[in-house]
Amino acid sequence: MVQKLSPSELDTALAGLDGWTFDEKVEAIGRQFRFSNFSEAFAFMTRVALAAEAMGHHPDWSNTYDKVSIALSTHDAGGVTKKDVELAERIGKLVA
Repeated sequence: MVQKLSPSELDTALAGLDGWTFDEKVEAIGRQFRFSNFSEAFAFMTRVALAAEAMGHHPDWSNTYDKVSIALSTHDAGGVTKKDVELAERIGKLVA
């Protein structure tokens, strides 16, 4: 089983993740992305879905027109793990 990050490990990881924040209530890291229209938002979600499926690690997310909100947490670990950080890094490269 993957281990939940310690508070200091989480702080270090967040320092390297542009725009991601920690939500203590849901024990997840999250970020909202905004695009020029629905098609761009949906295309981004498709790219994220392919990356997530390749990792076997899937986000909690929602889409409203030009916005995509993503939360990452490893549910069986009870919080944020290295898998979440790795997926956040991959997602960041999709919008860079």
